[in-house]
Amino acid sequence: MAKLADLAAVLRSKNAGPFLITLDLLFDRPEHYRRVVTSGVLSPDSLAPLYRVPAQAIQVIPFDVALAIKVTIPRPHSAGSPEDTDVYGAQQHAPLLQLEIPE
Repeated sequence: MAKLADLAAVLRSKNAGPFLITLDLLFDRPEHYRRVVTSGVLSPDSLAPLYRVPAQAIQVIPFDVALAIKVTIPRPHSAGSPEDTDVYGAQQHAPLLQLEIPE
């Protein structure tokens, strides 16, 4: 097993508008990208408990040509609202760091 943080060259999050956050996973090795994509660890069903949102609200979009995966999740509160704790969405990738990816 390897941690997702060890396989991805870039793992970041950012705003995708006031109501969505995008998680970007970029890989510099095709074998790492394929391993993560085929593992099923980044499915909406497996990510839903991490982000406490319904699986049907999560989009996971692999992009083979760029060795990248984009995950879009709804924000718990709109960006900039009084309840918002991360207006830029820059810290929302943290739950992914320790995900274990099987061989």
